[in-house]
Amino acid sequence: MDKLRLRIKSYDQRLIDNSCRQIIEVLERASASVLGPIPLPTEFKKYTVNRSSFVYKNSREQFEMRIHKRIIDILNPNQRLMESLSDLNLPAGVDIEIKMV
Repeated sequence: MDKLRLRIKSYDQRLIDNSCRQIIEVLERASASVLGPIPLPTEFKKYTVNRSSFVYKNSREQFEMRIHKRIIDILNPNQRLMESLSDLNLPAGVDIEIKMV
């Protein structure tokens, strides 16, 4: 059984949810069997930076980046489905990785 796996990443949770909803609408219009979106654990990247370079050395600021991830599986994809996915216009800040499993 062929399976197409879409791995979607974004820094904004609302953006990734809207993109997943848009992808699933396109797939349902093409009458494809879809599993997902499956939320993966959010990846946190934390950075600590000195506030001042010289005088107040112990004063620091902390920043974090959150990377939200989702997986959508498409069972038995066809060529027309691949074309409709490639024509999809998604907002900037959403990264999609397509892989055959």
